[in-house]
Amino acid sequence: MSETWTIARVLSWTASFFADKGLDSPRLDAELLIAHALHLTRLQVYTRHDQPLHPDELAAVRELVRRRARREPVAYITGTRGFWSLDLAVDGRVLIPRPETELLVEQALALLKGREAPQVVDVGTGSGCIALALASERPDAMIRAIDTSPHALNVAAQNAKTLELTVEFLRGNLLAGIEGPLDLVVSNPPYIPSADVDQLMPEVVRHEPRLALDGGPDGLVLIRALVDQAATRLVPGGALALEIGFDQGPAVRALLEAGGRFVEVVVHRDLASHDRVVVGRRPA
Repeated sequence: MSETWTIARVLSWTASFFADKGLDSPRLDAELLIAHALHLTRLQVYTRHDQPLHPDELAAVRELVRRRARREPVAYITGTRGFWSLDLAVDGRVLIPRPETELLVEQALALLKGREAPQVVDVGTGSGCIALALASERPDAMIRAIDTSPHALNVAAQNAKTLELTVEFLRGNLLAGIEGPLDLVVSNPPYIPSADVDQLMPEVVRHEPRLALDGGPDGLVLIRALVDQAATRLVPGGALALEIGFDQGPAVRALLEAGGRFVEVVVHRDLASHDRVVVGRRPA
């Protein structure tokens, strides 16, 4: 008689299988996918560890395991990603929000302190994660979110509707068509050099939108243009906050400081001590 497939047994097998496949977080991936397949929380996966699986439940788990083994990101399989205090819907139309981007939200909120009903623009909004996180913390802010992809804007707008947060979504190229004065421009732009995109993890190369990753030959093409545009639209004392690549701090700082366009320029590092966010203010 074959051994019963309990949640604990499926979890152990799946985690080992993912580890053999070389996945970075095999146990966490297994927990998330099993919880999703069985409509449980991660805590319930453990509190019900002796629960046997019915054949249809086991089949559902196996299908998700097969998808992950093909290096499909967990967030696309489950259709959700936690970011800030929000649960966002995500799929292959948008970049998956990263924990590091929460540092950009933190710095943006700090830059908005003391400003009443600030005018904010999020450039390259994708899933809407940055704009919606800001809206959740600053409901008084007038927030516009821009993306070149109508597909990404559909995802972002649906997230705003689900979360009951107010953001105006616009299709456009950077700040073209946006008039000032603005208090804050915030962006997680494509910043990976073109030649490096295909060297990223298989999950990223095969599944995430290249448009949201490729920053041109040196990774700074869109950042240069955005710095130029923001300098003409921000109020005196208004701020620009950008997510950047781990080795781009000095170059982006120089772009902001060139010609005295921005002052108080600071490069903030993430928890891995990598350059991650650059902020600067327009001269008062």
